Amino acid sequence: MKLHWQIFIAIALAVAAGVTTGETAGIGSFLFYDVYVFLGTLFLNALKMLIVPLILSSIICGIGNMGELSGLGRLGGKTVSYYLFTSTVAILIGLMLVNIIEPGIIDGEPVRDRVGLSADTSEITAKIEGRGASDLSGIFLRMVPTNIVAAAAQGQMLGLIFFGLLFGYFLCQLVGQRKEVLLSFWNAVLDVMMKMTDLVMKFAPVGVFGLVAKVVASSGLAAFLPLAYFFFTVLFALAVHLFVIMPLLLRFVGGVKPSRHFKAMVPALLTSFSTSSSSATLPITLDCVENNAGVSNKTSSFVLPLGATINMDGTALYECVAAMFIAQAYGLDLSYSEQFLIVITALVTSIGVAGIPAASLVAISIILTTIGLPLEGIGLILAVDRVLDMCRTSVNVFSDSCGAVIIARTEGEDQVLRG
Repeated sequence: MKLHWQIFIAIALAVAAGVTTGETAGIGSFLFYDVYVFLGTLFLNALKMLIVPLILSSIICGIGNMGELSGLGRLGGKTVSYYLFTSTVAILIGLMLVNIIEPGIIDGEPVRDRVGLSADTSEITAKIEGRGASDLSGIFLRMVPTNIVAAAAQGQMLGLIFFGLLFGYFLCQLVGQRKEVLLSFWNAVLDVMMKMTDLVMKFAPVGVFGLVAKVVASSGLAAFLPLAYFFFTVLFALAVHLFVIMPLLLRFVGGVKPSRHFKAMVPALLTSFSTSSSSATLPITLDCVENNAGVSNKTSSFVLPLGATINMDGTALYECVAAMFIAQAYGLDLSYSEQFLIVITALVTSIGVAGIPAASLVAISIILTTIGLPLEGIGLILAVDRVLDMCRTSVNVFSDSCGAVIIARTEGEDQVLRG
């Protein structure tokens, strides 16, 4: 049975198991929920174990194998342009749909009193208290870490990528045997990391089962009912970006059949859905893009690690919709200039969201502070944030993979998605 079918079955079984057992069912002191947590954490730890050496080796090899440094500027320009464009489009889709559907207003009245705060927000408020637009500077400061080993240990991928870019750039300037030996070493490291990824992927169905069952068991399905309008507005916007915008780019810019790319990326999409982490899914994304889609290692090893850190289409879209929903829930009618400010802030914060404590919730707090809304409004979305996090991460990963395919095609790689 192919891997994606195994993962599909694992997700279906996980939903059934989570609904049936909840957090309290078990045999004596043995709780099924603890088993879900163990299996999910073990799989996630195995993926995270691969991230640092995989990102570093893939970026260094991606640049080192180019041969000519002139190609680096061209490839980097295409990559950054693609990421900025798709993130902006995603935000505008979310802004348009949230203005049309108005999930924060029901029967002409703001939903604040009807919904209420769905959870105790004291912990979240404590984490984000005092934060504001000045935190954006931290995104750029993290690009140049004082200690690259500490940055890797703390999961600061922006610093790791910046170091890898510099290392690969100056590696290309070496000549003779020193360059060959060093490049051969990093290519060997990358090969080993991909083989380790294949091993971890053999246990993906078990890990996915644990991750999804844990979420369903703890959240249940009833938590979504009070926020159904918001929940489905976000899902609809994500679906438009995933199934309309991305296929159009693949077809008319990349010149490939979108259906083939969807098929190639199924394992990565299902893994990203269960892990809620673009970085943790990166090993599988690289494997799918290279082995299933046929993108060269030269392109994928540069585009994908960068995308896993700075390209967050789904996250940017979610931040925009969430901020607008909270504004509507409080009865605030935002002007076009204020909505434009939300678009810009969502675009910038989504770039560094993976490195900010409390993830997208902190990014949303920056937007709320910018437009003058109380931070307690974040409590309105806590009940459904976890599941929507799973969905938006899948959009992030698919956009990264589309970028790799499109850029590879513009670089003259004719073998991409050719059957």
